[in-house]
Amino acid sequence: MLTLEQATKALPVNGYLKLDVPKDLDLVQEIKKLKTEKNAIILAHYYQSKEIQDLADFLGDSLQLARAAKETDAKMIVFCGVHFMSECAKILNPEKTVVLPDTLAGCSLADSCTGEGLRALREKHPGSQVVSYINCDAGVKAESDLIVTSSNAVAMIESIPKETPIIFAPDRNLGAYLNKVTGRNMILWDGACIVHEAFNFEKIAQQILDHPNAKLIAHPESEANILEMAHFVGSTSALLNFVRDDSATEFIIATEEGILHEMQKRAPGKKLIPALVDDENCSCSECYFMKRNTLEKIYLAMKYELPAIEIDEELRLKALKPIEKMLELSKNIK
Repeated sequence: MLTLEQATKALPVNGYLKLDVPKDLDLVQEIKKLKTEKNAIILAHYYQSKEIQDLADFLGDSLQLARAAKETDAKMIVFCGVHFMSECAKILNPEKTVVLPDTLAGCSLADSCTGEGLRALREKHPGSQVVSYINCDAGVKAESDLIVTSSNAVAMIESIPKETPIIFAPDRNLGAYLNKVTGRNMILWDGACIVHEAFNFEKIAQQILDHPNAKLIAHPESEANILEMAHFVGSTSALLNFVRDDSATEFIIATEEGILHEMQKRAPGKKLIPALVDDENCSCSECYFMKRNTLEKIYLAMKYELPAIEIDEELRLKALKPIEKMLELSKNIK
């Protein structure tokens, strides 16, 4: 068993405190105790495991989680998501302790773009507004004029004058979808989410044939051929609401499979079918990074307040401006 000192030194490699946890420990009860003792709140994304979703104080998509992080009066934020999400919480709450159970819970999309690269692209297109999807790191946020989420992106883009050229980063699929919906011709950074790009067009087309009464619903991070087949395209929260409210009783879901847990709660009488992916060894689209967080890692992160997210203050202040602008402009978006 590693000592705390040894485990802390190993954090950059492991991403989490690799300490032994007694097998007979009731992790859920211990985590609840720690929440009270440390005045902590657990924020979780819909793509987390069902055990973590059920334990969270607040469950939401990126926009909802940013709002929750901004509004909480807890002293510690335990962020069960991926790195850019916890980083966003720290940007909004510099005085609070923000822990991410596993700092290797990254994001392929966020990793595809850098602040330096975005700055160079802006120099090639002077006069452009830079709009970045929230799925990016603090360096990219700091180079952005506005941050958007999939819930508010259309409204945010339409808030910019038509004559103003826009650079959109880092998701080319979401950017192409927004161009189509808004009629803009934004310059797109060439990044993508490996989870949403994994969907197989032919397999899903066969699913639609096999389930003629089902509606295909998709997240706009998916590729254009999937979105063109879909009966409904929307953000994580919009997909949840659509399944709950629509009259159909069967749905093929083209987004990360973790959403099905909450979706089934909201629509208990409906049949939910994960859209098929290219991987022959896996039938659904699962984010490896989101699933790195576990109850054991949450317990250790809360107990020792590690791994803690830290951000350079100058960078934090630059990244804060476009996030606060987003939150102000999207006050009326649920």
